[in-house]
Amino acid sequence: MVKILVVDDDQGMREFLEIMLTREGYDVSSATDGNDAIKFCKKIKYDLVITDLKMPKVDGIDLLRAIKEISPETMVILITAYASGDTAIAAMNEGAYDYLEKNFDVEDLKVIVRDALSKKGIKANDVEFLKGVEDSYSFGDMIGKSKGILKVYSLINKVSDTTANVLILGESGTGKELVARAIHTNSTRGKKSFVTINCGGIPENLLESELFGYMKGSFSGAYGDKPGLFEIAHGGTIFLDEIGDLSPLLQVKLLRVVQEKTFRRVGGADDITVDVRIISATNQDLREKVKEGSFREDLYYRLNVIPVKIPPLRQRKEDIPLLVNYFIEKHSRNFKKEIKKISSYALELLMEYPFPGNVRELENIIERSVALESTNIVLPENLVIPGTEENERGVVYDVAIPEEGINLNDEMAKFERHLIKEALEKAGRSKTKAAKYLNISFDSLRYRLEKTDIH
Repeated sequence: MVKILVVDDDQGMREFLEIMLTREGYDVSSATDGNDAIKFCKKIKYDLVITDLKMPKVDGIDLLRAIKEISPETMVILITAYASGDTAIAAMNEGAYDYLEKNFDVEDLKVIVRDALSKKGIKANDVEFLKGVEDSYSFGDMIGKSKGILKVYSLINKVSDTTANVLILGESGTGKELVARAIHTNSTRGKKSFVTINCGGIPENLLESELFGYMKGSFSGAYGDKPGLFEIAHGGTIFLDEIGDLSPLLQVKLLRVVQEKTFRRVGGADDITVDVRIISATNQDLREKVKEGSFREDLYYRLNVIPVKIPPLRQRKEDIPLLVNYFIEKHSRNFKKEIKKISSYALELLMEYPFPGNVRELENIIERSVALESTNIVLPENLVIPGTEENERGVVYDVAIPEEGINLNDEMAKFERHLIKEALEKAGRSKTKAAKYLNISFDSLRYRLEKTDIH
């Protein structure tokens, strides 16, 4: 029979867990503090330990370390009155399976216990996992072997099968959505929906109906009921990119979803309950926004249970050659060309460039170079790096007129596409901000995005 140890100095919580888990068919023991728990673990081999985080003398983190020394294969779930990013990441780094707040739903705990027991002794340890990653230089759709990106891979591996909310931090273009997708794909929700939305790219009134849906007649143009993205993501994961751009009103509404797993459609009167894991991302300093009062502190801590920070490309230069080769192969296929590699001097130029737009900017440079290249190797003359050939406004002109002439309409379309992409990068993918940079309306930008097929 499966043996579970419950550790909590709160008698009520301890007895509640004992009764609930015993009814589930487990052999349950309990301890009132960390010292007793350590003594029990030295005598009995437990399959799972559920422990409170805040306890006198020996807290949950210290107990977790002790348990992993005595019995590395024992799974540990931590429970606390209030989650914080620092303690959550410490718990995961020390080998905890999951991390819950004390207002947890009983059914959620039952599922987590079953999942933890099903993975006992199966999940590879970090050393084996990282060895496999280093052999392939990739994880999910991410490419890299630098120390910084390996840390990201390791953290993804640890947090994927937990229920904790994740906040991905990183500059624009670092690949935050790729990290979110990797967490989802490697989790038990991997076969369910993965829904994404850019919170900074949609006006507030439209964003609310996108997230929560709406009822027929709730506003002009609402000709029928429509489910929101939270309903569509039920059972899976929702990725909220640029979460720092949420308005105060939507922050309140999102907080309710995070806390209670319920919301109402726009114009609706009935509560809708969903099971959704929330992964957020931002290129802003949310701590600073909390201090300024523009982002709710309670929402910040609810979303930032486990932070994952992606290093900028300039801090992982050793990944550039791998990324360059990957993008050359990708865009050679797209353009039906036979380009196999990049010249050594062209690669040197890229290694010296700071990449303010990060991996996204690198891909744009390689895509442009592959499109222009007429040989089977990317040469320096076709490598258009911002800052090397600019006019006084800082706009890159990389088109020379050959003897046979050019198609002006085609070249103007390419230039329009280039400026729109740069505006989106500068705006952190926010369409509203990008439209302002280009001095055009939001509707005009949306039309141009559809016309140029930019995503």
